[in-house]
Amino acid sequence: MTFQKLQRVLVTNDDGIEAPGLKVLEQVAIQLAHEVWVVAPLQDQSGTSHSLSLHAPLRISPNGEKRFAVTGTPGDCVVMAVQHLLKAGKPDLILSGINRGANMGMETVFSGTVGAAMTGMLLGIRSIGLSQAYSDQDNVPWHNALTHAPKVIQELLGMDWPSDVCLNVNFPDCAPEAISPLKVTRQGIGPLNSVSVRTEVDPRGFDYHWIKLNTDRKYDEPGTEMGELNTGHITVTPLQFERTHMAAFNDTMKGACKT
Repeated sequence: MTFQKLQRVLVTNDDGIEAPGLKVLEQVAIQLAHEVWVVAPLQDQSGTSHSLSLHAPLRISPNGEKRFAVTGTPGDCVVMAVQHLLKAGKPDLILSGINRGANMGMETVFSGTVGAAMTGMLLGIRSIGLSQAYSDQDNVPWHNALTHAPKVIQELLGMDWPSDVCLNVNFPDCAPEAISPLKVTRQGIGPLNSVSVRTEVDPRGFDYHWIKLNTDRKYDEPGTEMGELNTGHITVTPLQFERTHMAAFNDTMKGACKT
């Protein structure tokens, strides 16, 4: 079946307007749409989830044709693009990424890449977050995502996923010939296992602090993002805003509450 090019795609990320993964995603988007708009954070906004800047003004600066940098979060970028910049019409699809590093399990709660996709979902637009796993930070295998993302996205667009769902896609860190086909996965736990604080002293003798996500877990169950990504599969997980723990709701807590 021949793929029908989309009219308009919005590209954003959380690593910033100059990130290499954004340039890769632009190359992918050009293959999918007649018109590609890029609206991305001026600076790295990793870890901002789907937060919006409700207490500070935003500034937009042109960064090329149909390309803009925003002094805010990935969520801000999606809102500014859809509700302000794209006056010619809303995008048919929002692509967020390609993130430098996988977004799996509990990490997706903090991920600005996923957060942008969830903001797009909130605005009623099909949205996909994409991330590239790596083991060597100086040699991120961007070619894996660049080679496979166009076909993967076309395949996903051929599926009729619900309007209250966005998709989280991860590309494995392996040799191109070892990559396995797209596999639908559940979120799982992922590599994140704690958050810590590192305190240092500045040259004037005052304390400052860094918050760090600790990702020491190496394995997850089969069928999860991490479990399948480790076997070389490209993974896609349908995500939603609803986070109710149904076992606790139905069994542990609901039964204990007297009405």
